[in-house]
Amino acid sequence: MNERADMPAARAPIDRLPWVGTTIFSVMSALAARHGAINLGQGFPDFDCDPALHRAVTDAMRAGHNQYAPMPGVLPLRERIAEKTAALYGHRYDVEQEITVTAGATQAIMAAVLALSGPGDEVIVLEPCYDSYQPSIDLAGASAVRVPLDAARNYAVDWDRVHAAITPRTRLLIVNFPHNPTGQVLDAADLAALEAIVERSGITVLSDEVYEHILFDGRAHQGVARSPLLASRSVLVSSFGKTFHATGWKIGYVCAPAALSAMIRKVHQFMVFSVSTPMQHALASYLEDPKPYLDLPAFYQRKRDRFLAALAGSRFRLLPSRGTYFVLADYSEISREPEDVFVRWLIERHGVAAIPVCAFYREAFDNRVVRFCFAKRDETLDAASGKLAAI
Repeated sequence: MNERADMPAARAPIDRLPWVGTTIFSVMSALAARHGAINLGQGFPDFDCDPALHRAVTDAMRAGHNQYAPMPGVLPLRERIAEKTAALYGHRYDVEQEITVTAGATQAIMAAVLALSGPGDEVIVLEPCYDSYQPSIDLAGASAVRVPLDAARNYAVDWDRVHAAITPRTRLLIVNFPHNPTGQVLDAADLAALEAIVERSGITVLSDEVYEHILFDGRAHQGVARSPLLASRSVLVSSFGKTFHATGWKIGYVCAPAALSAMIRKVHQFMVFSVSTPMQHALASYLEDPKPYLDLPAFYQRKRDRFLAALAGSRFRLLPSRGTYFVLADYSEISREPEDVFVRWLIERHGVAAIPVCAFYREAFDNRVVRFCFAKRDETLDAASGKLAAI
């Protein structure tokens, strides 16, 4: 007799994210590799970080910094983060209670959303938005409320519409500036409008500022740490990967008032506990000199301008890129195909990878706009722009 005949059937596991598949960034990068295309899709440089950072990691390893880091991050790195933020924006976060080093910005965002929202809550996001926001909200059991940026005004924020979306259930407002994918930035008037919303509603802001050091044409970053009110009601997230051309290191950080930080750390310690110890020490050492991040706007503006100039006479209509290392391009003069079809055609027929902006929307949306990444070597940009200009 079969001893297992009376056993119940295996219970199917619950898929907490049934709508999620492989990200568009991975799909486009794989397709680019398959066709030998130039990858201007996924947002990472094709050049290495400063050799001084390599040496700093080796020095940290040789110094014995190879065991678990403290859960909030190594103290020297938290001190450098506090100093940098105070020098640039005027607000000093407490290194013991208000700064937490994370495994990249994506982990920081998820830890914050899980800590600060839950079932029955609403989280406002500005669309198009980075693709990690919705899964974090879903896993928290909250609901995303999507407020579109105004595409007709170069994706400006309609603050009246944001305010109208707030209900008694609203727990968080997620903002991301400089903005991925549009390259839009905030100005002083935007910051004042955000202050007014927070003051009237009492909601918490989760501010994704990973491109804080990449703004163009003399603009200053208008982040939440510039405002005493917003600093007291916000979670600031940033990343060293974007700033120091080391996206594979996956080291970011969260700055927030002590009460919010305490809740975020409860989640953080059981997600990853802590992140790479020698790399934290290396970054702490490297941050002693502000020149690398202060020079970043000029570094990337040269690349932006090179790419824009090469495509100035093309059939692509390039939208303003005020920050980040992305630029949007309207291809309406080239094709009537939807964005997801166009980007595949662009790879297969012309050897250049881009990201469809529709991928940053939850519901179907097609504006015939794609995103190019110009965080590439000059020879890569020249080769890609030559192919694009010939279309």
